[in-house]
Amino acid sequence: MKNESPLDPHQRIGIRLVGLARRWRQALDSRLSAVGLTDATWAPLMHLHELGSGISQSDLAAAVGLDGSSLVRLLDILVERALIERRPHAVDRRVKVVHLTPAGRRTVASIRKRLHAIESELLADVDAQDAQVVLRVFERIEVRIAAMN
Repeated sequence: MKNESPLDPHQRIGIRLVGLARRWRQALDSRLSAVGLTDATWAPLMHLHELGSGISQSDLAAAVGLDGSSLVRLLDILVERALIERRPHAVDRRVKVVHLTPAGRRTVASIRKRLHAIESELLADVDAQDAQVVLRVFERIEVRIAAMN
């Protein structure tokens, strides 16, 4: 028998969100690994696509949620696979900016198609209004977290 959580739903959100996020990423990763992409490699590609090609390594690291040295190792793998390239910043030569290559853009398109199919399956019984509510709540939480830091 499970222990019942406190009645206040606010006290249950954090633990449920953390567990759900982990299982969500595992579901995505297991399906994407079939095409040779792990969470560690496809996530930076998707963030780079969303943020726009030509962002600094440090900005990409922050978006992905990794420290700079961990991201550098992942970027090395993506460079070896010819999915991204690093270029010197136009003004500050110490800064490297990351760009998707044509092969990287094709890979992102493939990932997006696969993600759409997986997410459609995972969200099959969630209507658009409920999804919009969830997104608004996430936004409020993100704003508060940013204000705390």
